[in-house]
Amino acid sequence: MLAVYKRELRSYFQSMVGCVFVAFLIAFTGIYFMAYNMTAGYPYFSYTLSGSLIVFLVGIPLITMRSFSEERKNKTDQLLFTAPVSLWKVVAGKYFAMATVIAIPNVIFCIFPLIIMSQGTAYLTVDYISIGIFFLLGCVYAAIGMFLSSLTESQIIAFISTFGILLVLYLWDGILSMLPSSSISGLAGVLILVAASALYCWHMTGNGVISGGVGAAGAAAAVIVYIVMPEVYENLLTDLLGRMALADVFTSVTSNSIVDVTGIALYLSIIAVFVFLTIQSIQKRRWS
Repeated sequence: MLAVYKRELRSYFQSMVGCVFVAFLIAFTGIYFMAYNMTAGYPYFSYTLSGSLIVFLVGIPLITMRSFSEERKNKTDQLLFTAPVSLWKVVAGKYFAMATVIAIPNVIFCIFPLIIMSQGTAYLTVDYISIGIFFLLGCVYAAIGMFLSSLTESQIIAFISTFGILLVLYLWDGILSMLPSSSISGLAGVLILVAASALYCWHMTGNGVISGGVGAAGAAAAVIVYIVMPEVYENLLTDLLGRMALADVFTSVTSNSIVDVTGIALYLSIIAVFVFLTIQSIQKRRWS
C-alpha cells in the first residue's frame, strides 16, 4: 500500500494536477479571507471557509478522474489484478494519496485563524473544527469521485459524472424544497430507489434472477407498507433524502457553531461505502 501511495502522490505533483488544486483552493480562500476577515473584520475563519466549498465542484473531479480510468484506458489495470498486494491495499493507497492532496491546503488554512487572533478576537475552536470537517467533506467527495472513475475508462466521463453529482449535492437543499410531500410521491420515490438497487445488483452480478428478486421483494414490501400505513410515506422523500445534504454538517459549524457528531459519522460511513464499492467494481472486472 505504501508503494502505491507514494507513486500516486508523486504523480499528482509531477502532472501539476495536485499543484493546481492546492494553489487554486488557497488562492480562492485567501481572497475571501482578505475580504471578510482582514477588510471587514469578521472574526470567524469558518465563515470564510464556507465560501470555498464551490471549489470542490471542480477541484475534486480534477484529482479523482484519473485514479482508475487512466489505468483502465492504458490497460495497466491488469497489473492491479496480478499485483502481489491485495486489491484493497491498492485502492486504499490511491485514496490516501488523494486525501493527502486535499489535506495540504487544509494544513495551510490552520495559519489563518492565528492571523485573525494576532489582529484581535478569534474563535480558534470553531475555526479548527470547521477546517477538519471541511477536509472530511473533501474526502467524502473524493471517495465518490474515485468510485465513478473505476466505472469508466474515459477521464472526461469520470470528470463530468463526478462534477454532476457534486453539483447536485451542492444544490441539494434547493432540490429538496421542490419535492412533493404526499404519500404517493413518497411511495414513488421508494420504488425508484428499489429499482436503482436492483439495477446496481444486476450490474455487479450479471444475474437477472437475483436482481429481479431483489427488485420484486423491495417493491412488494414498499406497496404493502403503503396499503397498511400510508402515513409513513408522508414527507418521506424530504426526511429520507435530507441526510444527503452533506454540506449541512459543515455549515452547522460555520453558521451555528454546532458540531454534528452523527454527521461526522455519516461522512466516515460514506467514505467506507464508496471505497468498498470501488473495490467491488474492480473485482467485477477481474472475474469478468
